[in-house]
Amino acid sequence: MDGNTRGGGHCEALKSYNLGKTLGASTFGKVIIADHKLTGLKVAVKILNRRKMKTMEMEEKANREIKILRSFIDFIHPHIIRIYEVIETPKDIFVVMEYCQNGDLLDYIVEKRRLQEDVARRIFQQIMSAVEYCHTNMVVHRDLKPENLLVDSKYNVKLADFGLSNVMHDGHFLKTSCGSINYAAPEVISGELYAGPEVDVWSCGGGFYILPNHLSDLAMDLIPRMLIVDPMKRITTCEIRDHPWFQNRLPRYLAVPPPKTAQQAKMEIDEDTLQDVANLGYDKDHVCESLCNRLKNEETVAYYLILDNRFRATSGYLGAEYQQEMDMSFNHFTLSESASPSTWNYLPGSNDSQVSSSTSRDID
Repeated sequence: MDGNTRGGGHCEALKSYNLGKTLGASTFGKVIIADHKLTGLKVAVKILNRRKMKTMEMEEKANREIKILRSFIDFIHPHIIRIYEVIETPKDIFVVMEYCQNGDLLDYIVEKRRLQEDVARRIFQQIMSAVEYCHTNMVVHRDLKPENLLVDSKYNVKLADFGLSNVMHDGHFLKTSCGSINYAAPEVISGELYAGPEVDVWSCGGGFYILPNHLSDLAMDLIPRMLIVDPMKRITTCEIRDHPWFQNRLPRYLAVPPPKTAQQAKMEIDEDTLQDVANLGYDKDHVCESLCNRLKNEETVAYYLILDNRFRATSGYLGAEYQQEMDMSFNHFTLSESASPSTWNYLPGSNDSQVSSSTSRDID
């Protein structure tokens, strides 16, 4: 469907996309599916209405999320939802992101009941690698739960919904009581100060308990250490990475701790993808210059869309050489049925029916 006839009058701002159906809606936003015109590749577009956000006194929170999402354009990790561009107009904010067709992790768990421990560990390895990458780049998620983990076409898990995230600063503490009460750390619920990473560790530990149908002795050694009430005694992400249970069958592409975005920016440009973008009519030298300078324009959006489509499972920091290993890893999944699509987790403020179980009293 042509972008000029769908999408609620957003054709000028989203002129590079053919807009499709609405996938989900929340109080002040919605998500639509779209096709990138030049490449023909599918994306999800989050549309946030400024007036509605202001009416609900959510503008500051949304602006903070947009700031983080803009920084995530430079975040390249195979298990974090990819942000391609953020377009702002006086009325709306448009976030163009990776489209995951298999819903969220909760959908998958509900459909498959409990998982075998090997499958649960592989999911856990992906989640912790994504969380560690966020922390390395000074972002704390603060709302880690199965509903905020999307599942792509190859059953990769993708960390999403950074609506309650914040940027960490050395020597500074956060105080917002936020997130879902079932997964929030005790210090968050009680309104105490916290640094950031320790609350994500707790949430990951709590979320893991709903995954497997059985926990081995090694798993039972690790997970309770993530749920120690005293945050000073709680296990860290680095210690989790070194734990024997985590290291068991750890894919090589996740075996190396993730780099910072500044290091990624210095990585080589993929020549095949660059040529594909040039074939679309763009000047190759100009595309190279834009990529090297980390500029956001039509050609760089096309470049990353094509790159991700080429190396969908390993579009992260180690490239495509582990594609086969990644595919083999996912043979542990039962692929006979797809999980029910879910898009609520693309949207901040989307769990409107569960306000009592999610809190955010302060803004920090």
